[in-house]
Amino acid sequence: MEMPPKSPDGSEKSPQSKELITSNTASTLCMSSRSESVWTSASRSKWDIYHKPVIVVSVGAAIFLFGMVITSLSCFLPKKKEVYKMCGPAFLSLGLMLLVCGLVWIPIIRKKQKQRQKSQFLQSLKSFFFNR
Repeated sequence: MEMPPKSPDGSEKSPQSKELITSNTASTLCMSSRSESVWTSASRSKWDIYHKPVIVVSVGAAIFLFGMVITSLSCFLPKKKEVYKMCGPAFLSLGLMLLVCGLVWIPIIRKKQKQRQKSQFLQSLKSFFFNR
């Protein structure tokens, strides 16, 4: 009769049983996921929902305005004119890109919130009719 090899820590468990004990279950995977669960019904404030796009829009607007200032400096200051002409449009385009991304992100979040509300409503209807 063959004996299973002992583990380095001295316990008698086989390597397969250790893997089963320490493996992630579905519940721990759900807890560690970044997406919100449909089952959580905690209401969030508007700031919690929209803070990321608002920050992106604010940073984009600030960079865009900074690019406008640098571009206008190339018209008024004769020294380092080439540097201003290169950096100004780069800041303008970066700021405009962030501004547009943030402005597009807001309606996407609104649509997602409406879909989540519909989903929760349909689940409550389903549970009402099928759990009788």
